[in-house]
Amino acid sequence: MSEQQGLPMIEAEGLTKYYGSFAAIEDVTFKVHRGEVVAFLGPNGAGKSTTMKLLTGYLAASRGTAKIAGHDMSTNRIKGAARLGYLPENGPLYPDMTPRGLLSFFAEARGCRGAEKRDRIDEVVQLCALKSVIGKPIGKLSRGYRQRVGMAQVLLHQPDVLILDEPTAGLDPNQIHDVRETIRKLGESKTVLLSTHILQEVEAMADRVLFINEGKLVFDDSVEAFAQGTPRLDVRFRELTGAAV
Repeated sequence: MSEQQGLPMIEAEGLTKYYGSFAAIEDVTFKVHRGEVVAFLGPNGAGKSTTMKLLTGYLAASRGTAKIAGHDMSTNRIKGAARLGYLPENGPLYPDMTPRGLLSFFAEARGCRGAEKRDRIDEVVQLCALKSVIGKPIGKLSRGYRQRVGMAQVLLHQPDVLILDEPTAGLDPNQIHDVRETIRKLGESKTVLLSTHILQEVEAMADRVLFINEGKLVFDDSVEAFAQGTPRLDVRFRELTGAAV
């Protein structure tokens, strides 16, 4: 089946991760298709970051499978990673490098050189609005600009799938607006799974909600179904975590 006919671009099937006898996540199953922006919600310690690390191949599952664009990340990680852009929360950057130097380094690491490299760097610099800081040391940039540098690096190789862990954490309202606009635009042609604690982000960017609590997926449906007609998404959050009075 071709991707256009509905091959999931992100697929978790029975994903389980044990640390000793503790199950960080257990039997997590879902699919995300091209053109979807899906919010991954849950309280601290629920298993969001663990799930994302399993999907990217950063961690090995105790049981179950994780696939990116049809590639099993436990047996075919290189091909899966070629289709994937992963932005972890507080993603590591080289503070002494400039954004241009960093992007050049990562482009060459991915085999992109010459005119192709220049074109790709110019494209992500424009998309992430980095032109004004392109020659400044990353360590001197604001958190908002560092987050944009991380996003630009993730987009360099034109991935089909984006997994973003707290992409707007610590940003001011103007920076949040810019990141939202970028993610919405990317979601028109790519597959986006984003973890967030900010419930306004769900309404602003997502088509669908996955909710994990105590390591288990407890909700998978549209944003409208998640809201259940209430403007107070925090009430639904508390209901799904068993904290509602």
